[in-house]
Amino acid sequence: MRTTGVTVLGLAFVATLGLRADEVAVPLDKVPKPVLEAVKKRFPTGELTEASKETTGDTTVYEVSVKQGGKNIDVTLTPAGAITLIEKQIAATAVPKAVMAAMDRAHPKAKYTVIEEIYKVADGRETLEYYEFHGTTADGKTLEVEILPDGKLKK
Repeated sequence: MRTTGVTVLGLAFVATLGLRADEVAVPLDKVPKPVLEAVKKRFPTGELTEASKETTGDTTVYEVSVKQGGKNIDVTLTPAGAITLIEKQIAATAVPKAVMAAMDRAHPKAKYTVIEEIYKVADGRETLEYYEFHGTTADGKTLEVEILPDGKLKK
């Protein structure tokens, strides 16, 4: 039987992911006010836990992590406070059947530590783009799979 629950192990996995090489940790009190205000407005009951800043060429974005309802949410924003991406941790029971069936076909007996819904945000409108699964394959290899809402593999 496949393990699908998001557990303390999953939370530890997220914590150990750390920052990507092109990201720099930013103390919450140093994050631009418009960024913090936008996150607090969108997730009013969430607890802001950490932030980072990423610059690619002339483009800078901030990622703010929020803890809400026992789940982790990562919010990517412009310095002006426009949300561009939301990554919400979800339980396996919240994954649509078509998506879980595609995952089971692609990686039978995989164990998931984190499952996320990935939302693209444009003009304030959130659109579910795909589901992202993190975990290990049946033979113990690290796994990251993206599946579209219709059950097709993204990559």
